[in-house]
Parts: sequence; C-alpha cells; structure tokens
Amino acid sequence: MKLHNLKPAEGATHSQKRLGRGEASGKGGTSTKGNKGGQSRAGYASKRAHEGGQMPIQRRVPKRGFKNINRVEYKVFNLGQIDQLAEKYNITEFSLETLYINGLIGHTDNVKILGTGELKSKITFKVNAVSDKAKAAIEAAGGTVEIVK
Repeated sequence: MKLHNLKPAEGATHSQKRLGRGEASGKGGTSTKGNKGGQSRAGYASKRAHEGGQMPIQRRVPKRGFKNINRVEYKVFNLGQIDQLAEKYNITEFSLETLYINGLIGHTDNVKILGTGELKSKITFKVNAVSDKAKAAIEAAGGTVEIVK
C-alpha cells in the first residue's frame, strides 16, 4: 500500500450538491434558498441569540443576585487537616511558599486557617487570615501565627 493508492471506503463520501448551476440541474434559480430576503443573499449571518422573533432566553430568564467585586477568595485549611498535611509533606512552617512548593495551593491563592478539629503539633503559620478559634488553638499548642498580606 502506498500513499497514491489510498482512497476512502466505498460509500464513505458523497458528491457535493452543485447549487446554482442552471435550471436543468434542478437546483438552479434560487439555489434552494427560497425567494428574496436576507437569507437568500450572499454573506448572510444571523444575529447571535436571535430566536426568530421568539423572546430570547436571556430576556425570558430573570436576573438573580450579583457578584461582589470586592470579595476575597481564600483557600481554606482546617486545624484537623493540618496535622495530616504536616506529616505527609514534612512541614514545620505552614507558609504560602511551603504550601505552593508542595502543590497544595496556586501561586496567587490566599490561605485562611479555620478552627474545626484539633492541632497537636507545634507549627508556625504565615498565612493571609486566621479565625479567632484557630488562633487560640494554635497558640495553645505552642505554635505562632503571623498574618501576611
């Protein structure tokens, strides 16, 4: 078998309809586009989201809520998770750099520590935010908390 011998399987291809090639072809005249109007003209393109006069979906569906442009998104870690992560990744300092190096956060993520669970080990924290309950638990375990902006 060579490249010049290759061809599609029998019945896999169909010849293209030859529109607008005279009346004898049966597809001449208006070339199956009907009479007059924009759709029979060359270069016709329908408007985005136009539904043929029916009320468009973006106008049928009501608006709900809003996006707060001042919202700050945090990657959240609970105290219960931190002991497991410290063991698994051999972390003594829970900082943005350490978490990024170990693939736990992205380089633009903000980190917040929440107080669910218990902290048994003494760990230093350098994060963006900490809840009051978590801060008390960290300091009770002998760790320190530093807020990084």
